[in-house]
Amino acid sequence: MMSPLFLFGAQRSNAVLFIIFISSLVTSFSLSYGYDSLDPYANITITWDFRLQTGSTYDIKVSIYNFQQFRHLDRPGWKLSWIWQDDDQVIWDMWGAEAMEQGNCSKFRSSPQLPHCCKKQPVIIDFLPGAPYNKQFSNCCKGGELSSMIQDSSKFLSAFQMNVGFGKTNNITEVMPTNFTLGIPGYTCGDAFLVSPTRSSPDGRRWVQTLETWNVTCMYSQFRASPSPKCCVSLSAFYNSTIIPCPKCSCGCQGLPGAKCLKSGEKSPHLLELPRARENEEVPPLVTCSQHMCPIRVHWHVKQSYKEYWRVKITITNLNFVKNYSSWSLVVQHPNLRSVTQLFSFNYHPLNAYGNINDTGMFWGIKSYNDMLLASGQSGNAQSEMLLQKDPGIFTFREGWTFPRRISFNGDECVMPPPDEYPTLPNSATTSRPSLVFFSFLILAFVF
Repeated sequence: MMSPLFLFGAQRSNAVLFIIFISSLVTSFSLSYGYDSLDPYANITITWDFRLQTGSTYDIKVSIYNFQQFRHLDRPGWKLSWIWQDDDQVIWDMWGAEAMEQGNCSKFRSSPQLPHCCKKQPVIIDFLPGAPYNKQFSNCCKGGELSSMIQDSSKFLSAFQMNVGFGKTNNITEVMPTNFTLGIPGYTCGDAFLVSPTRSSPDGRRWVQTLETWNVTCMYSQFRASPSPKCCVSLSAFYNSTIIPCPKCSCGCQGLPGAKCLKSGEKSPHLLELPRARENEEVPPLVTCSQHMCPIRVHWHVKQSYKEYWRVKITITNLNFVKNYSSWSLVVQHPNLRSVTQLFSFNYHPLNAYGNINDTGMFWGIKSYNDMLLASGQSGNAQSEMLLQKDPGIFTFREGWTFPRRISFNGDECVMPPPDEYPTLPNSATTSRPSLVFFSFLILAFVF
């Protein structure tokens, strides 16, 4: 006969597993459809301003805003593309960015100067830092990189200007192009919609506005970005000698097609065989051979327990041989983050996505110290420790409470170990004591 205490523990355990299962379904849904519950209003907005019409041409200012709290655009950066509605529409000149291809401009051979781009679907890339001064534009020249709003609010905007005209007619109209794309895996852009004209005040006294303003909203989906995850989490604690590794095949399995990795001891000859990527292209990943095959591993270690505080060590390891992660960010969901007391060698910002619920925070590196996560090797890691105050109402070491609920690296959710594998307290004798007492009372009751 099972004790009521045992049955209650089993029911509670099943309830916890059910809640985690439902949470995983919600997470899968949100990842597929571009909604992130930790950043519900996240998007990238493209603003298209018709500024000035001169004869047969007009000037357009294009701005790209990263309205995401913790997801940034890393190199190779954005590659903005659209389709002109008129076949004769061309870009005569550009400032702050350039088209990747000029296209066929043979119809303008009699012109004193050929257009900058004659393609019906141009692909625009940002200038690199140090572009010629006469080709620069306000908020340009970042190599396509955009910071998240929390990490650096001064670098979440990129902009350029272009002069647009037609090939055969002088009767120009302000017609919006269609099919906008950012050229970054995972982002999907909607249709352009008309909004109130952009207003600005250069001198702070007189306001001027554009002729017409359109917006395009782009959303991110982790499932669209990559069919497999990009990071995983391992766990350990001072009260248990067992280290819980990343789940097997978290990001891929060895031996499957396309799963490339380097074993311990293998050196540069394999790296030299990788295809060289251009400045505006991303290098294919090559990771250290492991059971999880993830480029990034996050380790959460419960290090010490004091009377009023407990200490956690976080280690982020880059297992990708061919990529440095610049301006990385880590988002952690844990109920005790509302009581963070001190943090060492990381920056921290709470994410209060839902009012007073302060259980999520964002970590990122300190500039020129550990904001660059180097490629796989001895220096390919960043680590920090933090002190959290024990909250008498919620704090416990039991049932994996000290471990995070969710962890995301650079905006992509990491694979967590199953809850039933979390390191447990070595107090099995204590846990069985109530049931022994219960059975003793039953025997005494039966005898008397």
